[in-house]
Amino acid sequence: MVERSEVVIVATKPPLVPKVLTEVNPVVTSDNLIISIAMGIPLINLEQMLPRKTRAIRIMPNTPCLVRSGTSVFSCGTATRSGDAELAKRLFSAVGFCEEVPEVLIDSCTGLSGSGPAYMYIAMEALADGGVRMGIPRELAYKLTAHTLIGAARMVLETGRHPGSLKDDVCSPAGSTIQAVYHLEKSGLRAAMMEAVQAATMKSKQTGRKE
Repeated sequence: MVERSEVVIVATKPPLVPKVLTEVNPVVTSDNLIISIAMGIPLINLEQMLPRKTRAIRIMPNTPCLVRSGTSVFSCGTATRSGDAELAKRLFSAVGFCEEVPEVLIDSCTGLSGSGPAYMYIAMEALADGGVRMGIPRELAYKLTAHTLIGAARMVLETGRHPGSLKDDVCSPAGSTIQAVYHLEKSGLRAAMMEAVQAATMKSKQTGRKE
């Protein structure tokens, strides 16, 4: 496969990467661009497992790539050529948003956007459960929740306004939304979400150190 391909995407779980790269090492040449989506494995480790001067890119996508709404960030290795970054961005932009970042941010981005869909699914499930509790049929509750999340995200992206400002627009004085927001703040929602990103980031870093 490597011998027949210009671009090779390493899409195994992190513990399998050394074994896979060892197997293909004899046939990797400067004509190959190796793109790794394995969590936590830094470029320096990838380059050490491959022949000298191998063109390598580390990228972290997320599962909404399956419906062309993914979020991906990537960093280039020391031997990449002019155009390799553009190629990687073009490939992953085909399935969503893609941005080049310094490698020092990759683990943090893993904690935010890589793992982020899981946080949103939990929030969506909880909101829908709240709707069901208040009498909304479950199927409708899930649809309302999903479209609400899509709409809120588009408001942030398309208006360019701060999320806090958009939140203020919904919170009428003495209204139902500000009462709900007060309850969320009292329950520690912000801190819990911040700590979730931190926990996933640290796990990604620890994974890289083990390789």
